[in-house]
Amino acid sequence: MNDFKFQVINPLLHSELRLKIMVALDSLKSADFMYLCQITDSTRGNVSTQITTLKEAGYIDVSKSGLGRFSRTTCSITNKGREALRAYEEGLRRLFSQQVPTQDEQHIINQ
Repeated sequence: MNDFKFQVINPLLHSELRLKIMVALDSLKSADFMYLCQITDSTRGNVSTQITTLKEAGYIDVSKSGLGRFSRTTCSITNKGREALRAYEEGLRRLFSQQVPTQDEQHIINQ
């Protein structure tokens, strides 16, 4: 039986594009949808999909203003999202600092 377990990190934030969006929104009060596409170098479809996922998780708020072709979508991070981002960052730090036992050490521990 192996007692060692790696640090668990939030799989929702482990997506590169979702992480970039969250980091950007953490730095900014809010960001326009097209600006997020630009700074993440991603397509509108990809950014839209990830924004929907983050919104459904309660990590960001999305607001729309204007009508038709002139509508504007703005995103901002929620307190829950900010807390999740901090926990993710700390989880990565702990993951990298974990001391993985060798197979021999693990065998001795489990005897």
